[in-house]
Amino acid sequence: MKNGQGEKIILGIDPGTTVTGYGLISVTGKNPSLITLGIIDLRKKEDHFKKIRTIFEQTLSLIDQYHPDEFAIEAPFFGKNVQSMLKLGRAQGAAIAAALYRGLPVFEYAPRMIKMSITGQGQASKEQVAAMLRSILSFTTETMVLDATDALGAALCHYYQSNKPVSSREYKNWGDFVKKNSGRLKG
Repeated sequence: MKNGQGEKIILGIDPGTTVTGYGLISVTGKNPSLITLGIIDLRKKEDHFKKIRTIFEQTLSLIDQYHPDEFAIEAPFFGKNVQSMLKLGRAQGAAIAAALYRGLPVFEYAPRMIKMSITGQGQASKEQVAAMLRSILSFTTETMVLDATDALGAALCHYYQSNKPVSSREYKNWGDFVKKNSGRLKG
């Protein structure tokens, strides 16, 4: 927490080898608000390893500028092209390495989980996620880069997931709950 009022800053990253998105939110109490969002544009870089270096350096720069408390990243989705998956994994690794280098706790979320957290639908489109984020965080923009809103979605998903009540007991079904809580039942 950044100050006595309980502000927490979360950096979200949507890794990519062409465009890496980022989004930062601030949470005070139970109120998330947008700090900034944008992209790391890698389209003009030819060399894959230079792209990885840029992702690492730019992520470090964001961390040093905004001093987030936590780092949320979108997990790569499983595609058919193995080479693309390897490159995407490297991009993700570069961003994670930057967070770990600065001592941030890292949290990874599947794209489906992020969509579910933001829209209530795991199959939502990127445009639906972006529209919901604009509504939740009350911001407008002339041009919306979906990689940036995906990253913002990772940050907000982390906020939602980290604030879920956690049950102290695991129950297999209703009967298991009743069995383990027989003293709570009135009969």
